[in-house]
Amino acid sequence: MHPRPSPIAAALYTLRDLEVDVIIMHGPAGCCFRTGRLLEDEGIRVITTAMNENDFIFGASEKLIETIREVEDTFHPKNIGIVGTCASMIIGENMKNDAQEAGIDANIIIVETHGGYESGDNTAGAIQALKAANAAGLITEEEVERQSLMLQKATELEKSRGMAKGTYIKPNYGDNKVKVAKEIIESLASDKKVTIVLNAKKETSYLFADIMTIEWSKYYPNNSPIYISNTDEEIGLPYIKHHAITVNETISKKSDYITGGLDEYPVTGIKAEEVLNELNSDLTIVLGVPHAVDVTNVPGKTIAVTDGPRLVEPLKQMGFDYVVTELDAHSKTLGAKSIVESEFAQTIRGLLE
Repeated sequence: MHPRPSPIAAALYTLRDLEVDVIIMHGPAGCCFRTGRLLEDEGIRVITTAMNENDFIFGASEKLIETIREVEDTFHPKNIGIVGTCASMIIGENMKNDAQEAGIDANIIIVETHGGYESGDNTAGAIQALKAANAAGLITEEEVERQSLMLQKATELEKSRGMAKGTYIKPNYGDNKVKVAKEIIESLASDKKVTIVLNAKKETSYLFADIMTIEWSKYYPNNSPIYISNTDEEIGLPYIKHHAITVNETISKKSDYITGGLDEYPVTGIKAEEVLNELNSDLTIVLGVPHAVDVTNVPGKTIAVTDGPRLVEPLKQMGFDYVVTELDAHSKTLGAKSIVESEFAQTIRGLLE
């Protein structure tokens, strides 16, 4: 019942992860406007064929061919992504033929998707982009299979525990940040065992990991938190691996446990559960995609830190004692190359100083 990212937007983000130079959206100029503008901040040129009502009736092949050639002349790209939209896919535009007719030297990745593709899940668009990248020779079939499995599990996670459960969920902005921050500080001051789990999605790790950049040992030299993170530097596309490397180099100490890669967040929560059971901490903070961790399997008090106001109620229902929201984490971290300030981490810093 809730608006969610579309397959078109997911395809755009996946092409970003594949580090294409230019993306052409074959559709109206307003389609996925915000996503396109945000991706420009990543250094990717996002172009549209600006289909109009006349094109919906008679087709827009010439517009696409002309746009491809103009992109070649203007940007001289190595790789171009072409993404379908509701308009172009419904009328049956043959983007592959148009790309061939354009006759340019650049490698073209054609993603045939639209807003209602398959079940309308955003992950369907990402999988289409991965398959197209494999067909264009950018990634291996094994990588397509691995990432497709992760994306399918992400969809399952949202439909079983997240905001895609089916019923209407009223936005909720979570517990008071000062109150929750005091809970962490008091636990550490009382020599209680505290564990921080980073289970973040791709670039959002730059915001959620901010709490892990606090120099805890300065304040609690004999009782600093244990770190668990999904920042394996060997897993994922180069763009995603870079995020993991940057996070690992920036946090205040080396993570005590690594659960997997930044694109494996749907399953790294399971590994985190196993570690948390062994640690038996008094307080656990789960950052990023906390609903991937079955909190019923986690000892002690628990805090979830999420970016979704509509995830607060499901997280409470799962059993988290506190839920903190970090609004607009995706837009704040899109294009980021280093740690982004978190409101919750800043609240903690203010109480520590």
